[in-house]
Amino acid sequence: MSKTASLTLRIDPALKAALRLAANLEHRSIANMVEVLIRGHCERGGIEIPHLDRPKNNRGVHS
Repeated sequence: MSKTASLTLRIDPALKAALRLAANLEHRSIANMVEVLIRGHCERGGIEIPHLDRPKNNRGVHS
């Protein structure tokens, strides 16, 4: 397994609630949901993420 890094951020409580709901609907943790959203955004924007393995399960990520 690869190393991970911590990310601490502050967001509007309504956004956090929406994130929690989205994560729950896909049976994901909040951290995993954030990672999926970032990966999807980068993929759609043509932003390469160097040295990043593809996730084994792409639930909720659509090309």
